[in-house]
Amino acid sequence: MRAALHQLTTRGRVVVVLGIIGCAISLLLGQRDLLRVGILLLVLPMLSALLVARTRYRLASARGMRPTRVTVDQPATSVVRVENVSRLASGLLLVEDDVPWQLGRSQRFVIDRLEPSGRRDVRYELRGALRGRYTVGPVSVQLVDPFGFCRATRRFTTTDVLTVVPATVSLPAISLGGDWSGLGEARSRAVASAGEDDVIPREYRHGDELRRVHWKSTARAGDLMVRREEHPWRTRATIFLDTRAVAHRGEGPASSFEWGVSAAASIACHLALRGYAVRVVDADGEWLRPGTTGNETMSGPEAEGPLLDVFATVGLTEGIAPAVRDAQARARVRDGLLVAVLGDLDGHQAETVAALRHGNASALALVLDTSSWASRSTAPEDGRTTRAAALLSAAGWRVSVCGPQTDLTEAWQGLARSGAVAGRAR
Repeated sequence: MRAALHQLTTRGRVVVVLGIIGCAISLLLGQRDLLRVGILLLVLPMLSALLVARTRYRLASARGMRPTRVTVDQPATSVVRVENVSRLASGLLLVEDDVPWQLGRSQRFVIDRLEPSGRRDVRYELRGALRGRYTVGPVSVQLVDPFGFCRATRRFTTTDVLTVVPATVSLPAISLGGDWSGLGEARSRAVASAGEDDVIPREYRHGDELRRVHWKSTARAGDLMVRREEHPWRTRATIFLDTRAVAHRGEGPASSFEWGVSAAASIACHLALRGYAVRVVDADGEWLRPGTTGNETMSGPEAEGPLLDVFATVGLTEGIAPAVRDAQARARVRDGLLVAVLGDLDGHQAETVAALRHGNASALALVLDTSSWASRSTAPEDGRTTRAAALLSAAGWRVSVCGPQTDLTEAWQGLARSGAVAGRAR
């Protein structure tokens, strides 16, 4: 009984209070008719609470999301199915689905009556204003008596996941250099036209494919050795994204960090489609991998989804200076094409990044003029950004300086002009 009373709605509680008041006044005034009305007001909510509490409706719920991956501000459709698997028809059902605030408000729907073995599908649209990975659900169904005096809630456990990825731009093909570095050895090598591939073993590195292990050399050396098999369609490319909070300006979708994430995602997808084995590293030197796979590199058309998942969840870090901490990690950054999307850099930080380019390897950089995001002005970048870009250019990098209004396609094409600071903040 106590549990049933806890399920009374505001309307039910008000009616109970009015019934108590009516009974009290009738006793004081000796009015039997008023007493009958008071008793009726007391009994109706109680009976409704007992009816809802003892109702043996058996409900089932299923759900789906189409598509499960959308770009920022693109819609997705969520479908919630409620099914009555009991032999009794249900009363009024209030269906509510939990929705993260980034996707909109929680959705509520009313189903008047659900016949035995009947089902209802409820559809609604979600639209993500911020990139991220969001859990939608679970759904809850509230059983309401015809008078609205009492409400019982049944909560299900099934949820959906919607990934909101950054908007990307289709980039044109430009001369990048390093196209023949193949399988990450940073130099071209001919593949034997007959017989076994030319094999020059080296020590195993974390991330190497096990099928490349050269067992004969491993037996001789006593350490795991892999083959240096060079194929041009397996060239590696590293996307170095500056994730330092101190290096960016602006807030929300209009910040320099969000511009950089969108640019890095566009470049990563473009390189993967060109056959590069793409990997992504943040300013702390941490390798970013999608949650669905442990692969460090991704290549081909099928890599676009996992790469976008990486950029959907990447966030700002607390580091002060961009760093690739250990020697092995630095060696992997220097392995193949290097593309950096950089925020604000002082002279020392620019030198640290410039040192990531090794030998004659190709290195490209988009340097963000964060002062433009801070002021939202159309003035050219300050001397700090220009000096950082010039230092990178002097170290052999191809550099474009970008502002909030810079067209990414133009900045990308500007990188084809080797050694020049091509793009300007507009």
